[in-house]
Amino acid sequence: MHTDTERCVRAVRSKDARFDGWFFTAVLTTRIYCRPSCPVVPPKPENMTFYPSAAACQQAGFRACKRCRPDTSPGSPEWNQRADLVARAMRLVADGVVDREGVPGLAARLGYSTRQVERQLFAELGAGPLALARAQRAQTARVLIETTPLPMAEIAFAAGFASIRTFNDTVREVFALSPSELRDRLPKKNAGTTTQGAGAHAGGTPGALTLRLPFRTPLNPDNLFGHLAATAVPGVEEWRDGAYRRTLRLPYGHGIVALTPRPDHIACRLTLSDLRDLTVAISRCRRLLDLDADPVAVDDQLRTDPLLAPLVDKAPGRRVPRTVDEAEFAVRAVLGQQVSTAAARTHAARLVTAHGDPVDDPEGGLTHLFPAPEALAGVDPEALAMPRTRRTTFTTLVAQLADGSLNLGVETDWTETRARLLALPGFGPWTVDVIAMRALGDPDAFLPTDLGIRRAAQELGLPSTPAALTSRAAVWRPWRAYAVQYLWATDSHPINFLPV
Repeated sequence: MHTDTERCVRAVRSKDARFDGWFFTAVLTTRIYCRPSCPVVPPKPENMTFYPSAAACQQAGFRACKRCRPDTSPGSPEWNQRADLVARAMRLVADGVVDREGVPGLAARLGYSTRQVERQLFAELGAGPLALARAQRAQTARVLIETTPLPMAEIAFAAGFASIRTFNDTVREVFALSPSELRDRLPKKNAGTTTQGAGAHAGGTPGALTLRLPFRTPLNPDNLFGHLAATAVPGVEEWRDGAYRRTLRLPYGHGIVALTPRPDHIACRLTLSDLRDLTVAISRCRRLLDLDADPVAVDDQLRTDPLLAPLVDKAPGRRVPRTVDEAEFAVRAVLGQQVSTAAARTHAARLVTAHGDPVDDPEGGLTHLFPAPEALAGVDPEALAMPRTRRTTFTTLVAQLADGSLNLGVETDWTETRARLLALPGFGPWTVDVIAMRALGDPDAFLPTDLGIRRAAQELGLPSTPAALTSRAAVWRPWRAYAVQYLWATDSHPINFLPV
C-alpha cells in the first residue's frame, strides 16, 4: 500500500487509525516517522514519503515520533493472511527467531538460502531480517524501560542486544532519546506508569508486567474470549476476574499471561521466568487473539452476501480465536474428536496432570504447562480413555511432532501442512481444517462438515450440505474462517458469550 501515494496521503490527512501498521509516514523536514493516525497537524504532501515498515524508516535515518509512538501500532494484517515466503519470514521474526538463531536459522526454517530471504524481505519491506529484528528489539527495550525498574544493563540483554553500547546507540537512534531519558519522561506522579499504553510495572507478583495490546477496531470480544474460556483446560487455562489466563511455554522459560478485553485495547499482564521471552510472549498473545486482523476488510467482504450481512451488522469485528502453541492445539483437536467440549477438557486435563511441567501461580489456579510432544510421545496408549482408533491417531500425531517430521510452526506452508495432516490416520477434513484455522492461522479455512455450521446455514437459508455450502462460501473468500465465527455465533453455546 505504501506505493499508493495518493491513498496514503488521504489516510494521513483523515488520521485514519485503520491504516496504522499498514504503512508509516516519514516527514522529510523533521526526519520523524509516524503512524497514519498521528494527532499532530499533517505535513504537506511534498514533505511526506511512505515506508512499509518501521525498520525501513529507521534504516533511512528517520526517528520515531514521540507523540503517536508508531512502534506501538498493531502489526500489519498482511503477515497473518498470507502464506508466502515474506509473510512466513515476518511471523518468524516476530517470534524472535532471528535473535535466537540468526539469519541463517531463519532461512533454514523457511527452506531458502539466506540471500533469497534477505532479497525478498528487502524488496517488499525495505529492510532485511537483521534490520527488522533490530526494530523489534528497540520496541521491546522501550517496553522494559517504561514498565520495569530493571537496570539498563539487564534490559539490554533481555531485549536481545549483544552489548550495552549497541543497546544505547539503537535506542538513541530510534527514539532520539537515551534509555535514561525515556524513563525520565514518565509522569512522576504515576511512579512507573507509562503514557500511550505501553504499560506499568505492577505490584504483587515479582516481575509482572502490565501492557496494552493495540488492535484495529471494531473488536467483538464475545466469541473470542468466550471460546477460549469455554474450552479452557484446567490447570493450563482459566477465566478469573474478567480475564483469560493461561500458562505459556517459551524459548527461554515459561510464563503466565492474563488477557482482559477493554474498549480500545487488550490489557495484558505477563509474568515471565526469563525476560528474554517478552517479545515472543507478546507476539504469541497477539496471534492468539488475532489482534493484527483488519476487521473492516473482513466484514466488508462478508457483507456482500445478503444472508450473512445481518450477522455481521449485528456484531461486527469478530476475530478467530487461535493458539499460543500449535502442537498443543493439534493434540487438543484430536482429543476433541467426536466428543463434547466437557469431555475434551477432561481428557486434556488428565494429560496435563500426568505429563505437564508444574508451575507456580500465586495469583490464580494455574498449575502446569501443557505437555510438550516429547513428553506425550512416551504415553502408554492403553492409559488413554478413548477408542483404539483414536489412540492410534493420538500416538501417531505426537510421535511425528516430537521427532520433527511434522511441523506446525508459524513458518509452515499451509498447503503442504494440510496434506501432511490428511495423511495421518484418523485425520479427516474437519480436524485438518480446524487446525488450519486456529493453529496455522489460515484466514480462509472452512468447516463445511461441522454440525454447528450446517445447522446455522440451514437456519439462515444457506445450503446446508457440505458441497453446496462450500460452493456458496466462495464469495466469502479469503475470509471464510471469519464467516465460521459469525455462523457459530448463531448458537447458544457458551463459546459465543463473554464469561461473567
